[in-house]
Amino acid sequence: MPEPLKRDYPKTPDDGLVAWAQAGDTEAFEELVFRHRDKIYARAFMMMRQEDEALDLSQEAWVKAWQRLHQFHGESSFATWMTRIVINLCLDQIRRQKKIRSESIDQLEEEAGGVERLMPAEEINPTEGLEKGEVRRRIDEAMGKLTPAHRAVLVLHEFEGLQYKEIADRIGVSIGTVMSRLFYARRRLASLLQGLRRERQP
Repeated sequence: MPEPLKRDYPKTPDDGLVAWAQAGDTEAFEELVFRHRDKIYARAFMMMRQEDEALDLSQEAWVKAWQRLHQFHGESSFATWMTRIVINLCLDQIRRQKKIRSESIDQLEEEAGGVERLMPAEEINPTEGLEKGEVRRRIDEAMGKLTPAHRAVLVLHEFEGLQYKEIADRIGVSIGTVMSRLFYARRRLASLLQGLRRERQP
């Protein structure tokens, strides 16, 4: 009797690996982890800014993914589904640590009567004249100086493409607060990048 053909995991697309993993093939799931672990860790680190926390949360995300794999029906890519899992875990962790607070931005919103009345951001290019690799490094450095509340809305909106209402539902705040935090985060990021550029100049 001929032996069954060995599955070629590295050459199989994600949807094929998911189908095998849903049928109990742990090697198929291990291949998915191998393909996407760096991206999932990077997203966790972008949210938390702590290596140990990011590693723990990304590992927890993979455990949850295995446990909930039967819930994945292919409406989005597997990578997108995994990213949602790790972001939700990060948001839960931030809430537990009570890091998401109103802080000064909510006070600013009340005093200004809403984000729509704030002055528009200056038209500046804070990364002009910097090398591409340096731009990435400086953006990462500036992101680390934002508060978790402001960093969260920026990541969800700019990197994950979520709309204001989706972000508000995820974080548990009003749409106005999301708009205010996003406005402040963008201005703060531009200011930090501008400052870093000035430091570089002789």
